[in-house]
Amino acid sequence: MPADVSNAGKAAKPRCPICGKPAVAAHIPFCSTKCADIDLNRWLGGEYRIPTDERPDAAPPPEGED
Repeated sequence: MPADVSNAGKAAKPRCPICGKPAVAAHIPFCSTKCADIDLNRWLGGEYRIPTDERPDAAPPPEGED
């Protein structure tokens, strides 16, 4: 028998991944515009990336030359 029967059938309420407060429908999965902006800044700043040993590809040829 499950240890916690009182929560059976209830879905966990989503939490903001930035601050942990309950998410708000207008800003899902965040609780506010502030937390959404913090997350966007992290994406744009390169904080969310997968480290790799690959080197960037060589520079593409100049436009118009084949």
